[in-house]
Amino acid sequence: MGWADPDRLHAEGRRARALLDRSREVLAAGLGVRPAEVSFLPSGPAALARAVDGVAYAARRRGARTVASAVEHSAVLVPGRSRVAAAGDVALLAEVPVDVTGRVDLDAWAAALAVEGTVVAALQSANGEVGTRQPLDRARELASARGIPLVVDAMASLGRDDAPAAWDVLVGDARSWGGPPLGVLVVREGVRWQWLDARADVEHGRAEVTPWVPLALAAAEAWQQTASTRADDARTTRSLVAAIRAAASSVPDTEVVGDPDDRLPHVVTFSSLYVDGEAVVGAFDRAGFAVASGSACTSSTLEPSHVLAAMGVLTHGNVRVTLPLPAVSPALAEDVDAFLSALAPTVAGVRAELGVAGL
Repeated sequence: MGWADPDRLHAEGRRARALLDRSREVLAAGLGVRPAEVSFLPSGPAALARAVDGVAYAARRRGARTVASAVEHSAVLVPGRSRVAAAGDVALLAEVPVDVTGRVDLDAWAAALAVEGTVVAALQSANGEVGTRQPLDRARELASARGIPLVVDAMASLGRDDAPAAWDVLVGDARSWGGPPLGVLVVREGVRWQWLDARADVEHGRAEVTPWVPLALAAAEAWQQTASTRADDARTTRSLVAAIRAAASSVPDTEVVGDPDDRLPHVVTFSSLYVDGEAVVGAFDRAGFAVASGSACTSSTLEPSHVLAAMGVLTHGNVRVTLPLPAVSPALAEDVDAFLSALAPTVAGVRAELGVAGL
């Protein structure tokens, strides 16, 4: 179903176009926006980079400066730093500091927005590594007062938490609600957004290729299936995360990071002294648990987390647990119970291998 090119005029092409449009309508209804405001891109990070580029290009005559929190996704920070290096102008990117929970400093945010030439503001709805929600209402209010659109990265929260309302451009990733790898880019009507290589006939001028219809269908179906149980799922995972936070806190020389209350319901990160993340991840893997370390957006590199560094907390020996949707993990509660039992012995075992068990 939907295998044909939706840009073709034959019967199968028209059928594919109808299915693509229906998928867009489902996402639009779930987000409370018009279908024409929603576009599909190959991935969430690609959609996030495109979101920032489109706002910046549309405002290129007024400046080229981006303001973002220091814990933003690498799809925002890495290109921003590249522009700084290429131009030799450190003013092109302001990385606004955060507090120890990972929440942006609003006074510093306001000061950064006040700098002449600022045309883009980027802020997550919540951090995918430590779970802390950001103060979007106030952040957007400050940006709007200066005519600066706010790009909100909701890749970690859409489908798992209430959809944010304070944004001008919104980005999501269908993987967060159990869908396929597919980015969602939403541009509010009236927001100045323009992509340099835009083709008006492809995803409202926001993408270079028409999305593969089966992916869009899968994303819409996953959204519909999870929307009806989202509140219950969030209560379930929030309770399980609270148990993990408590168990990790009881391990000697271990710190649980992120806001304990105002946070995503399914994410928790803790850091232990005397061990490195790679060793702990490997030990948990051998015990049958798939956890991660490093920054959520660059975990495959096993580099120290830029998020934890910006928060001023321990960057090594960190473990990130992201609970799956209960619908795709029927034994989730039992799995978490097993993880709780294994948590302290696993960390202790890694320390013992390194000869620091007695510390």
